Amino acid sequence: MATNQNKTIPTDQNVKQFIDSVDNEVKRNDSIALLNMMTEITDRPPVMWGSSLIGFGTYHYKYASGREGDFFLTGFSPRKQALTIYIMPGFSEYDEILGKLGKYKTGKSCLYVKKLDDVDHELLKELISKSVTYMRDNYETK
Repeated sequence: MATNQNKTIPTDQNVKQFIDSVDNEVKRNDSIALLNMMTEITDRPPVMWGSSLIGFGTYHYKYASGREGDFFLTGFSPRKQALTIYIMPGFSEYDEILGKLGKYKTGKSCLYVKKLDDVDHELLKELISKSVTYMRDNYETK
């Protein structure tokens, strides 16, 4: 079965220039902190995916439908409403961390944080680390 091309793919866009272009100073500084945290956790360089996502490492997925592709292990985007932090396996296994994390909202695989000062940085680091470990244990990764 033919695979469909993902709309969000790695680009050659410069990550530092993208972060420097973030208007909100708090979001810009939080983006630098997340960049450093995720680089340390994944031991992978940051790469722009599409025009506004910063991803670290990759994993290969294949759905029962036959659709397959590659996406980042973890990443983030400094969106206007909130920092969007991608926890790819979702949140079902992380209730204990989430209960102590601080002020946030979640989507399927997205953790929405207004500013990093709203959450416990060590718990956020633990959440991202456990997420990356899960992905590496369950998917083909780079």
